[in-house]
Amino acid sequence: MSSRIEDYGLIGDCQTAALVGRDGSIDWLCWPAFDSDACFSGLLGTHRNGRWLIAPTEKVTNSSRRYWDNTLILETRFVTAGGEVALIDFMPPRGHASDVVRLVRGIRGRVKLTMQLVIRFGFGADIPWVRKTEDGALLAIAGQDMTVLRTPVETRGEDLTTVAEFEVGEGETMPFVLTYGPSHLPVPAPIDPAQALQDTEDFWTEWCSRCTYHGDNRDLVLRSLITLKALTYEPTGGIVAAPTTSLPEKLGGQRNWDYRFCWLRDATFTLLALMNSGYTEEALAWHNWLLRAAAGWPANMQIMYGILGQRRLLEWEADWLSGYEGARPVRIGNAAHAQLQLDVYGELIDTFYQWRIAELKLDEETWALARAVIEHLEKVWDQPDHGIWERRGEPRHYVSSKVMTWVAFDRAIKGAERFGFEAPLERWRMLRDEICRDVCARGFDPEQNSFIESYGSQLLDASILLMPAVGFLPASDPRVRGTLAALEKHMMRDGFVLRHDPREISDEKQPIEGAFLACSLWLADAYVLAGELDKAQALFDRVVAVANDLGLLAEEYDPGLARQTGNFPQALTHIALINTAHNLSDAKKAHEKPAVQRST
Repeated sequence: MSSRIEDYGLIGDCQTAALVGRDGSIDWLCWPAFDSDACFSGLLGTHRNGRWLIAPTEKVTNSSRRYWDNTLILETRFVTAGGEVALIDFMPPRGHASDVVRLVRGIRGRVKLTMQLVIRFGFGADIPWVRKTEDGALLAIAGQDMTVLRTPVETRGEDLTTVAEFEVGEGETMPFVLTYGPSHLPVPAPIDPAQALQDTEDFWTEWCSRCTYHGDNRDLVLRSLITLKALTYEPTGGIVAAPTTSLPEKLGGQRNWDYRFCWLRDATFTLLALMNSGYTEEALAWHNWLLRAAAGWPANMQIMYGILGQRRLLEWEADWLSGYEGARPVRIGNAAHAQLQLDVYGELIDTFYQWRIAELKLDEETWALARAVIEHLEKVWDQPDHGIWERRGEPRHYVSSKVMTWVAFDRAIKGAERFGFEAPLERWRMLRDEICRDVCARGFDPEQNSFIESYGSQLLDASILLMPAVGFLPASDPRVRGTLAALEKHMMRDGFVLRHDPREISDEKQPIEGAFLACSLWLADAYVLAGELDKAQALFDRVVAVANDLGLLAEEYDPGLARQTGNFPQALTHIALINTAHNLSDAKKAHEKPAVQRST
């Protein structure tokens, strides 16, 4: 059985990422990119679906782990009766090939260890042909995929796996380097593990030195920024929602989705998290990815794209995988890419607007694209859609979607006014006002004194927390205050915010999911805007307290089980953490941070 979600750490090379368990097992790695097939799929099945274990042979009496300061280098320490060793895991910045380096370093005494390498390409289905090369490297090939293992440790084949036993004494280091390459190309050249470690440390420490955030909880914010960088596909600037697929929103449930893609929904929050923390280069790369991905006929705009901007993210099920703790099906691809979600238009236009406000250079085609998007939105804003949460039932008139269409017109109007772009401002103003009236009339329930999930419903939804943050209504508006009170009453569980109203009777007949961590932080942002800083700080502290010992957070948290759930680590959660930390730290200063930036 795989480890608890929170028991994993993350390593990566800014093109893909691996999950490393406390037990020294790498149970997930898609190679060579985030959206490639996995060669280690033990996370979603058993060790026979692929893993790479290095651990002491004898009983471990104590263990600990940490990231090296300001890096993505993971060190796990194991203490046994014979001594202590450190397992140092990292992926060097991508060169001609992609490498996973594992260094076993003796700290004291002598420790016996075992290694088990189970390569299973094709999400755990394809057993490779394995042979040793003339220089002693271990070559594994199946179809298009090839890996090569280089180590001074003697290995042997056993039951279609590669195993080894070895000892490490104080001061000794035993290296293992696994490299990926396309099978039709020559075997990748070896790297120097010690130099790779230095290069990796230099890369991350230099990157972290550019961080301009020096407020409260800086360590947590910096770890979230490192995580966001690790989830960035460096060649294009696209940022995946998570490096995993099908980690369940509810343990044992069926709401298991593939998050190895880039969502437009997260666009503005991502941009502000990067810009406000000093990472304008990454923010520009993200903006340029957005511009390329969304280019084309506005009616064809999708809610998500692949890391290269791919549009057909066809969904299928890997039925040979048993699922994380039995949660099936395991889905590859995401059918929601074809849904109509009106909120993405507002996200795109707001992203362009925020970039201009920051006085950073924009592609000259940005306004042309923005205007084309607005002209399309004029025709479709009043249609039902599937909403921010990608509901797979019949489309509805979701309040948050309508609010984001208002945002699209609002930012387009402000952009044209402020920067002198030609635009039919009077028509856009009329539509902006019409949408506002429509939402306030049909999206507000006087009996509950609250905005609701969708027109005609009596249910609430956490996405309406974004109303004051995007500037639709101020936090001081009685309707917003009533909404916050209603959400506190009906949408909180053990101090965390649920995404969906628990009063709902779902057609899916699924057990209720965990609390959605980003939504809890959105409520904290709303508290900041409402001037309730103590409540905002308490909620922020509650969320960060459930991060694992490495500072990593999944999509959701089940307070009843005290377990993280959903795909991991989740970009949106870490983005929300960064932005809320900025909001809290600067609440008493003159600086405008994310909650204020989007609302004015």
